[in-house]
Amino acid sequence: MKKNFIMLVMLFTMSVNIFAEDNNATEIERIERYSVKVNANKLSKYLDLSSDQMDAVENVTDEFSNDLMFAAVQDSEPSRSMITKNLIEKNVKYMSYILNKNQMRKYLTVLNATMNNRGILK
Repeated sequence: MKKNFIMLVMLFTMSVNIFAEDNNATEIERIERYSVKVNANKLSKYLDLSSDQMDAVENVTDEFSNDLMFAAVQDSEPSRSMITKNLIEKNVKYMSYILNKNQMRKYLTVLNATMNNRGILK
């Protein structure tokens, strides 16, 4: 009887550990997915930015990357989706003040592709 009880406790402990590891793995995967690092030099060349625009775009993209990490750690999917949607809208609004029409069109293409490839937009 004592052996059975010990065996049962061990099985329970192992199953809780496995569940916790799976949960941590999905959380780490989500954080990695939301970790967006923007290469300002490549973006600057692609968008043909002036030096003033480059500084402003770099600041906006750094802020966007940091804010996305906040969204990544949210527990509930609806909350994460709402925060991400608001962050993207805020980013686009700031970029529209910095970029001209042609640059903005190119930037939106890059942003959309990045968000879709990372699985952030659904």
